Amino acid sequence: MANAITSLLVTLLSLQVCNSLTYYEYYAPNGTIDAGLVAEGPSFTLNNKDITIFSGALHYFRVHPDHWRETLKKFRAAGLNTVETYVPWNLHEPRQGVFDFGNLGEEMSAFLNITAFVQMAQEEDLFLILRPGPYICAEWEFGGLPSWLLRDYSMQVRSYYDGFIQPVQNYFNNLLPQLANLQFTRGGPIIAVQIENEYGNFQYAEQPADKLYLEFLRDTLTANGYEESLYFTSDSPRLSGDRGGLAGVLMTANFQDNGEENLDILKQLQPDRPLMVMEYWTGWFDHWLAPIHSTQDPNAFAATLEMIFQRNSSVNMYMFIGGTSFGFLSGANSLDIWPHYAPQPSTYDYDAPLSEAGDYAEKYYIAKDLISRYNPLEGIVTHPPQPAERTKTSYPSCAVVDSMDFPTLVSQQSSFESLGGPVAMELLPVNNNNGQSYGYVIYSTQAFITTNSTLFIREHVRDMAQVLVDGVVVTSPYGDYLDVNGFGFWNGRDQSMQIAGSDAVAELTIMVENLNRVNFGKPHKFEQNKGLWEGPVLLDGVEINQWMIYSLELKGSQVTSLSGWAPYAGSLNTPALYRGTFDITGTPLDTWLDMSTWNKGVVFINGFNLGRYWSEGPPRTLYIPAPLLKEGTNEIIAFEQYTPGPEFIFTDTPILG
Repeated sequence: MANAITSLLVTLLSLQVCNSLTYYEYYAPNGTIDAGLVAEGPSFTLNNKDITIFSGALHYFRVHPDHWRETLKKFRAAGLNTVETYVPWNLHEPRQGVFDFGNLGEEMSAFLNITAFVQMAQEEDLFLILRPGPYICAEWEFGGLPSWLLRDYSMQVRSYYDGFIQPVQNYFNNLLPQLANLQFTRGGPIIAVQIENEYGNFQYAEQPADKLYLEFLRDTLTANGYEESLYFTSDSPRLSGDRGGLAGVLMTANFQDNGEENLDILKQLQPDRPLMVMEYWTGWFDHWLAPIHSTQDPNAFAATLEMIFQRNSSVNMYMFIGGTSFGFLSGANSLDIWPHYAPQPSTYDYDAPLSEAGDYAEKYYIAKDLISRYNPLEGIVTHPPQPAERTKTSYPSCAVVDSMDFPTLVSQQSSFESLGGPVAMELLPVNNNNGQSYGYVIYSTQAFITTNSTLFIREHVRDMAQVLVDGVVVTSPYGDYLDVNGFGFWNGRDQSMQIAGSDAVAELTIMVENLNRVNFGKPHKFEQNKGLWEGPVLLDGVEINQWMIYSLELKGSQVTSLSGWAPYAGSLNTPALYRGTFDITGTPLDTWLDMSTWNKGVVFINGFNLGRYWSEGPPRTLYIPAPLLKEGTNEIIAFEQYTPGPEFIFTDTPILG
């Protein structure tokens, strides 16, 4: 009691003297902490003081770590008091039992020092909401689940299946202790921790939710010392009610539209607890082949955000900055209507208050204004100034100087013989028997091909296939929306094509691209093996069982170490690598690569995988944060699946479609 009185006196004296506090000075004066975040009654309390949570989502794994602090400052300048983040299991445990928290020296390792990120949030006067999964959705590859789980033929993800919960427990027991002492009650920024993620949407309507699984996650958090933080779940109350909830755990709401109805239902479900919108969707994400970039009207954004505040609800704006799904790490959606599968591009701009590159959008100023009007601590807590936007540039175009043909590239990949037909990439004996997670898998065989042979693939390709005969591509790139129903595309089932040989034995090659695993849906949507595995491949009615299988993962370190480059002499008209260099004088600046004149593939800058490009759009550019560049000579490599453009073109503005 004496400590509480002393803290109160110090707080009041501070208010009288300077009338200018940080959030931590207000909620933990002189470091005195008696209670964490509590959700009882009409309002949240933090350390026994009322708090309205003004939060924004920032995924540390989608923003270059050199830009974390600047971005957090932009959050705080908007009046936010909290930052929310997911934690991607597939990055932090890329191979079973091998953990990466910034220490492995792999392509994404620099993004993975989550402890540093959490500490930095506190340094910038922000509390933190932690959403550790193990499933995160997030428009992220496989919803953040590691693909090596799929080596278990009986795998039941997001359930109390022993083959799932044991790896989860091992992962959590490595992740959670690193952050336990960063909880608010121990002097850190973490005020709340989520149990699972949108679980109410996962189970089939006729089946009860797997409460044993949710209880296991709660108990694992508690065993790791997190009972001091507020546990919560998040779902759409309108669509799933309390199906994803757990007794005694705060339920929160996710929505963009129907906000009043969602909050009404949430209040009915827990009348004696405060309202929290854990995901107010500030925009939306894109899909490849969509006609335009997804946006949300700023006026609609403002109206719903103000309604949330008028309902005395706390909020987390998802996303406040979207960032980038670098490499092969964007997600996909499984649809009940055509085209049934919808992969997502690398940009995760989301039409958020801060753009992909961290620039201020109209919604930023809308959010800042509304927070200032509804923040009970406005005038008591001071806000820092807005950081200036980073300078962007358009570097001179870069010529293609070298190329590497398909046979030379394939010959340098790991290969395996299969006598039982094609094998899914996840089951290949690569990466210490963890299988292949991303990229392309190549199936090659010697076969007698007539002048009018028929190639037939039973069931589906996962996800897109190119066919080569003696190194010559015999399939065509995507032309219009009907193509996805045909041979070589994900929506075509039991499809065939005619291939012309010379009545002789030829090399038949099928390269299959994993366009990313689905990140949201019912249990069967998570059966996500990639490659040719659903059924046999037949040539002229005869099943082909003998294949050489090549794992084309296109890891950055591998791409930069390849040998066999030749001077560029024009398009090779097959999948191939193309390389150029460009020089930077002085400190590098943010830029974008405009791949509009190329067809489809992936680009590397100095060995870092920027992500996919596809001329069909909607996005035409790939964002290059300045820290990926260097003063002096920079190397750019594209793996182009069809026809390259004449050069690499840079721009100082994104083309999102």
